This record gives sequence, structure tokens and C-alpha cells, in this order.
Amino acid sequence: MLTAASALAFKTADNGYKAGDMATDFKLKNVTGKTVSMADYSSAKGFIIVFTCNHCPVAQAYEKRIMALDQKYAAKGYPVIAISPNDPVAEPVDSYANMQKRAAERKYTFPYLIDETQNITRAYGAQATPTAYVLRKTDKGLTVEYVGAIDNDQEQSNPARSKFVENAVDALLINKKPTITESKALGCRIVWKNS
Repeated sequence: MLTAASALAFKTADNGYKAGDMATDFKLKNVTGKTVSMADYSSAKGFIIVFTCNHCPVAQAYEKRIMALDQKYAAKGYPVIAISPNDPVAEPVDSYANMQKRAAERKYTFPYLIDETQNITRAYGAQATPTAYVLRKTDKGLTVEYVGAIDNDQEQSNPARSKFVENAVDALLINKKPTITESKALGCRIVWKNS
């Protein structure tokens, strides 16, 4: 049971992205040591960006579902890119070395990037881990189509009734707009640097 963590529910930050906004690209360090940018994916139709981390029990509960999203949608043009937003000084479990270890142990098929400055996390407006953003490539750039929780069952006790991210991507794949464009991201508060 994740009762303690499930009490932590956060709405997307008021200054973060909403559906219809244009998202900024990034250049962040992957656990492989290489820098990753969405511009690297020339054939992608869009992206599933997930702000997640090592230490949070809710993020841990969603780990297999994040992996399943990549396995289901990467080949269809919507790969997962995971970003760890936390300050590793305040939360050592989320250090770069521990990110590398977890990605190797769990055999991640997607990039697991560290947002060392937390500038991308702030720009996107994520407040909790995990928070998902579904982006679609357009002539104008990367359009935000969905922001929030991956689904509505963080405890994995029952099949999720509302698979928000899957429903959004499935709609985009048939050139339709998602019916749900925002939900509350349930999880652990992002650990910000003291500045």
C-alpha cells in the first residue's frame, strides 16, 4: 500500500505547460553519458516525457508501466524519455550513479536523463514524480497534448480504469485530440535545490 505517498497529490504548476502550449526541447545527460535531445528523434511523431525518480514509492510502482508504454509506443512514433528532476544532494538515492545502476538493473529501453539544473523541470511545471507529458510534433514545434498522471491506479491493486497517457497517444495516432488533456499527478513532491 502506498497510502502515505498517495496522500501527496499535486496539480500541474500554474506556470507549467498546459494542453496547447508549445514545449521546449532539452539537452540532458543520459545514464549512458551521452546527451539526449528530442531533436535527435527525427522519425518520432511525438514523445511521452515522464518526470520520475529512483526514491519515490509511487514512481517505483509505475516503473513497469513506464517501461510498457515505451515498448508499446516507441515503434509507433511516441518513445518514452524519462527525466529525473530531484536534487541528488538532498536526495542521494536519486544521484546520477544510482540512476545508472537502476536503469541497468531494470533494463530500461528508454533514456533516463538527469535535469541537473532543474530548469527543464521548472519550465514544464512538474511538481511530483511521476508526471507525464504527451507531446506531438507539429509544423510549429512540440505541442503539449496531455499533462498529468499516467493512469488512475497508482497502487496497481486493480487494472487502471483510466489510462490517461495511453488514451492520449492512441487518439493522436488516429489524428484525433485526446478527450482528457489534464489530470492530477499523484506522487512524491519534487526535491528542489536550495537556491
